[in-house]
Amino acid sequence: MPLTQQQLETSLWSAANALRGPVDPADFKNYVFPVLFWKWLSDTHDYNHELAVEEWGADLTDEIEADFQPFVIPPGEHWNVVARSTQARKGLRVRKAMDTIAQANPDTLRGVFGDAAFANEDRVPRPALDSLLNAFDKLTLNPKEVTGDMLGAAYEYLLEKFADSSGQKAGEFFTPRSVVHMLVDILDPQPGESVYDPACGSGGMLVETVHAISAQGGDPRAVHLHGQEVNLTTSAIARMNLFLHGIEDHDIVRGDTLRNPAHRTAAGKLRTFDKVIANPPFSLQDWGADTWAADKFGRAFCGVPPAKNGDYAWVQHMITSLKPTGRAAVVLPHGVLFRGGKEAEIRKCILDKDQVEAVIGLAPNLFYATQIPVCVLVLRRSKPDERKRKVLFIDASKRFQTGKTRNDLNESDVKAIHSAYHEGKDIDGEDGLSLRMVDVSEIKANGYDLNIGRYVSTALVGDEATVEESLTAWNAARVAREHAESALLDRLSVAGFRGGDDA
Repeated sequence: MPLTQQQLETSLWSAANALRGPVDPADFKNYVFPVLFWKWLSDTHDYNHELAVEEWGADLTDEIEADFQPFVIPPGEHWNVVARSTQARKGLRVRKAMDTIAQANPDTLRGVFGDAAFANEDRVPRPALDSLLNAFDKLTLNPKEVTGDMLGAAYEYLLEKFADSSGQKAGEFFTPRSVVHMLVDILDPQPGESVYDPACGSGGMLVETVHAISAQGGDPRAVHLHGQEVNLTTSAIARMNLFLHGIEDHDIVRGDTLRNPAHRTAAGKLRTFDKVIANPPFSLQDWGADTWAADKFGRAFCGVPPAKNGDYAWVQHMITSLKPTGRAAVVLPHGVLFRGGKEAEIRKCILDKDQVEAVIGLAPNLFYATQIPVCVLVLRRSKPDERKRKVLFIDASKRFQTGKTRNDLNESDVKAIHSAYHEGKDIDGEDGLSLRMVDVSEIKANGYDLNIGRYVSTALVGDEATVEESLTAWNAARVAREHAESALLDRLSVAGFRGGDDA
């Protein structure tokens, strides 16, 4: 009997738990995903071989079988040969099998297995490796037993389980699915469009793009997916994620986007895309400011951001990567809305160019890496006529569901934010949302400050508030105070006050 979705997910999580003890749970993903992918490749290869034999029988040749096989699996590197062996230094043999398979498929699988240290028995003791391999050996992961949709969903399930086990480290590779769904819903990708994530992590934004197009009845194979990720292991996880979702036509590159963007035209310029989406690392230090004054891609069109804070480097990179009719959505800390110094100059420039379409405030504690509330900037190089010289402010900070360790957005929350953005009608507290369309002239009069509270009134917590609502309001007020203090210090520093005798 084929596995059910729940049985598959339970089996995969049990396999991952074979590493528990000697391996830190935060590192499970580094070993489990390559083994899962190797097993899937081998089982699918066997399945395709059976199809070829069934069709061609004794007339089957290597050339004919190659048409049935999307990937080459050298005979000596198949799962059944290596994983079931009892040889010494098994981890070294596993690593060799993965590397050989990648080399045999240079155009599609180069680097896809990452660099997990299977050969290092101090990292992965032999009993733990044997337990992991034995757990996967009990599963058959071919298309007959496990559909592509099932395997893709199970992969996402594992990603979330690994994120829950990793704490704040999860923010380096995983954006909660509900937030991803909300961002993709705002951008509304269509078949035939190109979608780019310059900080793609484990590929969740790109996978959700495919889900969204499929849900609308479109052909997901018609969308062109591109991403870049600086971390080798995480970029490999993203590629495996897309392959296991049945998405073979994608372009995920490992590298530092801000220092060395990989997606370029034949002429060496930045490629541009219909939709750009990202949850980049917040307030990144050492992001490459020294190279941006003479950036050959023209990304410093509004100035070079502070060397110790790369938020506006991501913003300018994403705007530069947009087609003239394109649209971008990026998750950022609230500080980008009001911080002074160089960031204020860049913010003024981008607003004067009329490239900020919307500012959306989200609830606190939605992310693994931070408990503070965050915002989403929706960016365009060219707005539709009805939104020119205007910015839509949406306060969605009350739209969330309380969870055990972090808050979440449910489907109705996502729909409410979607409707608020696309309809753009002023609402004062209806359905947990407040929004207002504001002329850029008013923002200019406020010193180009984008702090949502300046433009949208948020109801105060009353006597009947729950404990959760009171804590949320207190936390938001505390964060706002810290931001205000930071902005004040920035402005004092610009004015020449440096504390001590100057204070």
